[in-house]
Amino acid sequence: MKLAVFDIGGSFVKYGLWDGELRQTSKFPTPKSYEEMQAELTKVVKSFGPEIEGVAFSAPGAVNVAERRIDGISAVPYIHHRPIFDELAASFGLPVTMENDANCAGIAEVQIGAGRQAENAVFVVIGTGVGGAIFIDRKLYKASHLFGGEFGLMKPRGEKTLSQQGTAVKAAERYSEIKGEAVDGQQLFALQEEGDVLADLIINELYDQIALTLYNIQVSIDPDTIILGGGISARPELATALSNRLHKLLAEEGVAEIMPKVTTCEFQNDANLLGAALNFELLHQK
Repeated sequence: MKLAVFDIGGSFVKYGLWDGELRQTSKFPTPKSYEEMQAELTKVVKSFGPEIEGVAFSAPGAVNVAERRIDGISAVPYIHHRPIFDELAASFGLPVTMENDANCAGIAEVQIGAGRQAENAVFVVIGTGVGGAIFIDRKLYKASHLFGGEFGLMKPRGEKTLSQQGTAVKAAERYSEIKGEAVDGQQLFALQEEGDVLADLIINELYDQIALTLYNIQVSIDPDTIILGGGISARPELATALSNRLHKLLAEEGVAEIMPKVTTCEFQNDANLLGAALNFELLHQK
């Protein structure tokens, strides 16, 4: 099956050709209007030739497959609350599938990545904010209001959500405020490695916040595998640091036996495109 696959982001639209492998990947700046977006997408689809059998999308927002539209809000406002599935299908003359970007990344990991052996898995994406996806019996669970996996709205400690306090971006902002000098997330980890006491304190607090969230996920959903994604997942110590903290929290409550496997994702930049393609294939299985 040959598909054109797209990942719509706030700054760029990534794309590629899928034929069992992802090829010819590239990107273009996210257009300013729906009409421009439709024209750019159509141009790319046509460039892949007449053998394309469908078009698969990873998109921001609450993708409402049943109603064939994207609910919610995102950095690309014009794709929301319109019959976008049918509009694009008509423009391409091809079947179209769409799924939320975090869900697509999760699908890639569960189908062919770090969760391929999992029965029940949770995918937690830690980037500028926090998102994720839930898989029960290896099937994506989107829940009653399409909010399954919105872990960034959890409040592990205090009044702030995890997205407001549990990311490397926010940790770096805290360090910058205290020190009076601007650093980003990568610089914060470099400072920790150099022995900076404040950087070490802030990063350990960050890991504690994430671990508290993983504890809440584990005792409520009880997955056998938790997969960590987003930029911070490139940190070699992340899975071990969070696994140790989670085990301690569970042991304190006498439920260490429900400890899941905690691992990092296998796919980074291409995860959304891969998941979009796999989602299309899952929905069109013969």
